Amino acid sequence: MNISKLPEPLRLLPYVGKWCLIASLVAFLAGSASAFFLLSLDLATRTREAHPWLLWLLPAAGFAVGWIYLHTGKSVEAGNNLLIDEIHDPSKVVPLRMAPLVLLGTVVSHLFGASVGREGTAVQMGGALADQLTHVFRLRHEDRRILLMAGISAGFSSVFGTPMAGAIFGLEVLAIGRMRYDAIFPCFVAAIAADQVGLAWGVHHTHYAMTASAPVALWSAAAVIAAGALFGLVGMAFARSTHALSAFMKKHVAYAPLRPAIGGVVVAVAVWACGTHRYIGLGIDVIVEAFRQPLAPWDFLAKGAFTVASLGTGFKGGEVTPLFYIGATLGNALAPLLHLPFPLLAALGFVAVFAGAANTPLASTVMAIELFGADIGPFAALACVVAYLFSGHTGIYRAQRLGLHKRHGLPEQERRQ
Repeated sequence: MNISKLPEPLRLLPYVGKWCLIASLVAFLAGSASAFFLLSLDLATRTREAHPWLLWLLPAAGFAVGWIYLHTGKSVEAGNNLLIDEIHDPSKVVPLRMAPLVLLGTVVSHLFGASVGREGTAVQMGGALADQLTHVFRLRHEDRRILLMAGISAGFSSVFGTPMAGAIFGLEVLAIGRMRYDAIFPCFVAAIAADQVGLAWGVHHTHYAMTASAPVALWSAAAVIAAGALFGLVGMAFARSTHALSAFMKKHVAYAPLRPAIGGVVVAVAVWACGTHRYIGLGIDVIVEAFRQPLAPWDFLAKGAFTVASLGTGFKGGEVTPLFYIGATLGNALAPLLHLPFPLLAALGFVAVFAGAANTPLASTVMAIELFGADIGPFAALACVVAYLFSGHTGIYRAQRLGLHKRHGLPEQERRQ
């Protein structure tokens, strides 16, 4: 039968069936990997908290992971940026070793006390595992792009328990100002199914209770816009600082394993000097505190410094959970100044700093609704979009391309920043 003669809805059936199958396989692989990763991360965190002396082994741990990557992981060291580059310009299948290497590196980072996140690990595992299906299904370049995007969506969804935000993140993160709608169906199927796979494996995600809000009014909208601008500037500062430190270390420390070893010394000594472990690891407990009570106004600065020191010197992990911490604690500090409830400002900072640093305002807005409820939608949209506008044209992902400038009339020099 000539398929081209069938009505268009019927011609779509093979496409839907094909991507239901492939996206479901991606979801199973990414969701299972994320579940194992989250359980391992929980064990590593509890072990470190029970044995604080492990922090002093952080330099040695950093050196060991750096040595492993130097000898076996050069081809996958770019991490998330490698996946984004392969989507833009497909060349060769992402090596499967990316998944176990980043898993090991991130768990080690958390076990010994680096300040890193988990999104980067889940996304890299999701993308690397998904790309192994390229040969199985003999996919063309265009289909491989979609496959990788589905892997990114599945990894993000399953590690945070936010399937809608995960799907949109995979579509939005590739280029500033543009989205790839040709992958919308596979990304949503993969993200929704991966979240369910994680839940089936017994994964439990942290619940953040936004116990107070404010009416949508002129004064509250103005306050949220002001906060959003600051959230965007902080996200931009975080991204630029991390890139700058990474470039500095690569220029002045030629032997790669020494970079995280030096970073480990800095982090360990800084923790000892501060007398608290509050700013290392994921910091989930502090994020939860930000929704419940006023916190020290410098918490966001300290977490930012510890995270830049960790990621900028080469420790493995993600940026997003530290950005949640920075945003939630910054919002908590801004609440009395803007005369808004601190649970509301903590929630908005949680997503808006990430929106600015990653240039993903839509995914961040949807994430706010998934995590905190539909009532936060208008405020979250304002905060995330304003943060996106104020964060410049750089972000935490170097391979992210500029699809469309954030506003017209920018001077040429500013457009390049």
